[in-house]
Amino acid sequence: METLTAESYMEGLYADDPVLERVKEVIRTNNMPEISIAPGYGRLLTMLVTMIGAKKVLEIGALGGYSGICLARGLQEGGKLISLELKQEFADVAKQNVADAGLGQFVEYRIGEALTHLNELLAQGERFDFFFIDADKVNYPNYLELAIQLANPGAIIAGDNTLMRGKVVDPGQTKTSVQAMRSFNKLIAEDPRLESTILPAYDGLALARVK
Repeated sequence: METLTAESYMEGLYADDPVLERVKEVIRTNNMPEISIAPGYGRLLTMLVTMIGAKKVLEIGALGGYSGICLARGLQEGGKLISLELKQEFADVAKQNVADAGLGQFVEYRIGEALTHLNELLAQGERFDFFFIDADKVNYPNYLELAIQLANPGAIIAGDNTLMRGKVVDPGQTKTSVQAMRSFNKLIAEDPRLESTILPAYDGLALARVK
């Protein structure tokens, strides 16, 4: 008999979400990395966007649209999600999945290097109420700093994969990406501009509120 983990026990309390299950199948069919946010954290994203009444949301890393659907589900009519994705082919899959979920009107995709788009948004005077960071780990500290600069007061910043499958707590792991994530975790914990916590379930999720 398979031993239940805390996460699998909790997920077993919820019925499968057919829309998100289909997204995972499309990702698999397209041979994309199967690294979407955990279902429990997906539900949390929807709740947080709804709870703070976010009107403008910024996502860094679209992949196949799983997290984009979770974020867009929390938006009210007139709300907007800007999703940054490095690869055109991933953005195309995400856009179709979000449209199939009936949420296409909420989402705009921008293709290319996220740091370039973030700096452009900053120069344009754009401001956001919610941020979800789930892209290349090396730039997590840079994404955090730019998110803070792009944030409205009270905005929420969420960052996925803060444990990197246990690598961040293993002293023997010294890759640049692991060191960058350790830096991100330390910054989000200590930056005086933020109130924050880091949840250790699944692969770790950092949550911060911009003061």
